[in-house]
Parts: sequence; structure tokens; C-alpha cells
Amino acid sequence: MQIYRTIKNFGESEIVEKKSRFLGKIKQVETEEEALAYIESLKKQYWDARHNCFAYIIGENGETVRCSDDGEPSGTAGKPMLEVLQNNELRNVVAVVTRYFGGVLLGTGGLVRAYTQATQEALKQACICTMTPMCVILLKTDYNMLGKLKYQIAGEELPILNEEYAADVVITIAVPLMQKERIVKKMTEVTNGRAVITEKEQIYMAI
Repeated sequence: MQIYRTIKNFGESEIVEKKSRFLGKIKQVETEEEALAYIESLKKQYWDARHNCFAYIIGENGETVRCSDDGEPSGTAGKPMLEVLQNNELRNVVAVVTRYFGGVLLGTGGLVRAYTQATQEALKQACICTMTPMCVILLKTDYNMLGKLKYQIAGEELPILNEEYAADVVITIAVPLMQKERIVKKMTEVTNGRAVITEKEQIYMAI
């Protein structure tokens, strides 16, 4: 697991260039199958559009990269859309730009600018975030150590996932994978070794 950038929210845009309408949409996806299903759904939604061009990058290392001009002149739509995603170092993202032809030819330069702008404008609405590998950790302690434990968690700015209060206290936190050993050691020290610390699964969290 490693840090990568993606988008947190759905983004969309609409621009008009010489009477042609360009509808841009960008979405976070986890697999190529999910990206293709989304593209297909937009093709059905905008069945009367001249073009539904797309680009996507899937995988934490960008293992799967695809783009399509969907009938536009080669290199004028899918590639510039893909470059927007690559320039922002995004992963697990699909972008689709739908074009309703306005009757005026834009030329290759005009098309590249329009598809680029539509993708960029959609991206502005999507909120880029960093997905950080985290380790879920359970901290079990008595009530005497609770104050010190909570103070340390707050100082490290660690997200609390769950809290259970019974005979003992069990707090579930998420710790950045790269800082796990240091933080576990610190938690042990501040509770004088009285906390039972259990490492659970590894997850990604948006930072």
C-alpha cells in the first residue's frame, strides 16, 4: 500500500465553444469494470450526443490507462483529457466529456482546448485528496489512563473510528502506516504499558 492522489467528490462542467456544448464529468472509481460501466451509462443517458469521449487511470500505480476520442479526430479528445488526469497525478479516476455538435467545425486546436477545459472545470468541482495507507489499531485501557491516551491521540491528530465504554475503555484509531511503530511505542509509554494494543486491518483514508 502506498500514498496516491484521487478525487473525493463527483465533478461536472459545461462549456460552449462555437455552439458546440461540452459536458464534462469526473468520478472516482475502484476498477476498470466500474469505469467502463460508468462510461456506458453516460452513453445511454446522452444517446443523442455526437461524441462521448473518455479517459481513465486505474490502480495505485496507474497500471491501467485508457482513453478514447469516440469519433473525434485522433488525439483531439481522449488524449488531452488523459493529460489533465496525469498532470494532476490522479489514480482511480474516470473522466467523460460529452459533445453536442453545434454545426461549426472547431479544428484540432479548438477541440483539444475544449476537451481539456471541460475536464479541468469538472476536476475543480471534484476535490483532489490524498489516499493514505492506515493501520486500524484497538487501544484497550482502564479509565485511569483514558485522559493521557486521549491527549496523545489528539496531539497526533489521529482519527478515532470507534469508542466503547464498559469495564474498560476500547478506542479504535487509524494510524498512518509509516508512523505505526513510533505511535504504538508512544501509546505504550504514556499508559505505562497498561494499554492492550492490537493491530487490525490496513485501510486507505482520504486526507
